[in-house]
Amino acid sequence: MRFLHTMLRVRNLDVALKFYADALGLKEVRRVDNEKAKFTLVFLAADEDIPALASQAGRGAPLVELTYNWDEETYGEDRHFGHLAYEVDDIYATCDRLMKLGITINRPPRDGQMAFVRSPDLHSIEILQKGEALPPQEPWSSMQNTGHW
Repeated sequence: MRFLHTMLRVRNLDVALKFYADALGLKEVRRVDNEKAKFTLVFLAADEDIPALASQAGRGAPLVELTYNWDEETYGEDRHFGHLAYEVDDIYATCDRLMKLGITINRPPRDGQMAFVRSPDLHSIEILQKGEALPPQEPWSSMQNTGHW
């Protein structure tokens, strides 16, 4: 068994792409507009996974699928979905960049290893330090949690 993608319903595709593509750095690799069923699917991949799209037989790299239904729907804040997880080269630099983009760090990387943020559609995103944890440093080590994830 191999992970293929995670589907997330989004209320506003432009706002969602601003978060997933512009802030997190995921790349759009495929888009499907279905006029009959009135939905758009946007498939996103992390930079390091893009080479796998061409090199693997079948469906390729793990993807995030954003599903935008053209007719208004209410999804609520159900917690049945856990989170997406991505590893990064420098968790502190990543969290700093996200904060500068106006994204709340719900669980700061106090331990140099793990942080959580939320998308505009309230999906939890876990950010993990690649390899060993970085040494604790300010402002992260004393920063309190904000909201929930």
